[in-house]
Amino acid sequence: DMLASIRADTARQLLSDNTEPVAQVEQGNTRLVMVVDDSVTVRKVTSRLLARQHMEVALARDGLDAMNQLQDSERLPDVILLDIEMPRMDGFEVASRVRSNPRLKNIPIIMISSRTGQKHRQRAFGLGVHNFLGKPYQEIQLLKAIDDVTSTVVTV
Repeated sequence: DMLASIRADTARQLLSDNTEPVAQVEQGNTRLVMVVDDSVTVRKVTSRLLARQHMEVALARDGLDAMNQLQDSERLPDVILLDIEMPRMDGFEVASRVRSNPRLKNIPIIMISSRTGQKHRQRAFGLGVHNFLGKPYQEIQLLKAIDDVTSTVVTV
């Protein structure tokens, strides 16, 4: 897809012009991004975008799957991309559980949802979500949001 390639190149250029990916340089490895969404299409599209940006991707089909992976994983993600409306456990519940878990509480969360009303945004930010994007998101906007939260997070 020629347009996707052009957008990705533009995103890479803008990101490299504006910020140095501090998290990548300090850790000496690629960013690990967890994509939590019940839509197979969203997971595929997002994971392909991130892979083109040389990021590793962990996929979870809903909140329960995400929490199970987070509890069992030796390497935690650098950021979680989280949908709101999912079966078994929604994004608000995941955010709440992540923030209340001492091992997970510092992982940045970017919520991506078609529910973009002020009520949903306020609830998300009240739970400690770092950023909130509407669906469909712009690729450059998502990449910038990931770069912002992973470049500024300091791990102790």
